[in-house]
Amino acid sequence: MKSAEDRLVEKIAAAARPGGPRWPPLRLGPGDDAALWRPRPGREAILTCDWFLQGTHFLRDKHPPDSVGWKSLARAVSDIAAMGGEPRCFLLSLALPQTHTGRWLDQFLAGLRRAAQHFACRLAGGDTTQREEILINVTVLGEVRKGDAVLRSGAKAGDLVFVSGRLGEAEFGLRSLRLGRTAGHLSSPGVSRHLYPEPRLALGQWLAKRRVATSMIDLSDGLSSDLSRLCAASKVGARIIASRIPTLSPAREQRRNPRDLLRFALHGGEDYELLFTVRPSRAQSLPSAFHGLPLRCIGEIMRGRQLILVGPDGCKQSLVARGWDPFRKRR
Repeated sequence: MKSAEDRLVEKIAAAARPGGPRWPPLRLGPGDDAALWRPRPGREAILTCDWFLQGTHFLRDKHPPDSVGWKSLARAVSDIAAMGGEPRCFLLSLALPQTHTGRWLDQFLAGLRRAAQHFACRLAGGDTTQREEILINVTVLGEVRKGDAVLRSGAKAGDLVFVSGRLGEAEFGLRSLRLGRTAGHLSSPGVSRHLYPEPRLALGQWLAKRRVATSMIDLSDGLSSDLSRLCAASKVGARIIASRIPTLSPAREQRRNPRDLLRFALHGGEDYELLFTVRPSRAQSLPSAFHGLPLRCIGEIMRGRQLILVGPDGCKQSLVARGWDPFRKRR
């Protein structure tokens, strides 16, 4: 007789069975002690993992289960995008209470399967256990052509700093969700961006293949924090022009002060856009948009280690990393 855990594992595996030609092949998928996977010839492997925890990253009473499924994979896939890679398969570790093994799990798996199909990233295996809080860990295995991976450590003084998309929407969506503005607003841009983020895989691969980006990172914890990490890895500083940062439109968000929108863009997390640097000689040929996604130059890389923000009034100040930090003491 099968155990309750075996039946749960079968339910997860059944929800993630291959669904068409976009599913990448595995030598061996779920059902054995481990999966078997091999990068294609001429490519090297990328490995990344990401936690998604109830109460820290999502709220059980606010976030729809299908969005938790989508986002748990999208967050990790975004790390693959930041290196210019292609996701291939993933491992899912899931802890949840007995009360959530029915409808909640079905909806979670529906969102996870939709994300897996969208990103062409196949479930290869994982682990399950029971716990009162919902804990999710996703490990993604990806590929990149040998020599093409874009690292955080390649920026040089004089490089221009670019971002994709518009920053601060996900933070605005989270605040709306926390205030209970969910009815009729799940499809609004900010809330949708927070619940169903879109990793910039195609852009990352395009930048890597053409060797346009000298360094790159995904904006998961906020521009101020992730720029600081990129500069630390490259041993450089940066000067950012506040007026160039693409934020939410003040006209659309009339209730918001423009300073709030800039603060969301600088320190709000989970935009999952790409922050990358480009040599000035290559920047001239960079399009203003990639498949409709805006690309905006917001500053330049400087010698030294200082991060400077030039405000709308032209005044300069230190740009302090105030994005998401799980170990920061909360007041």
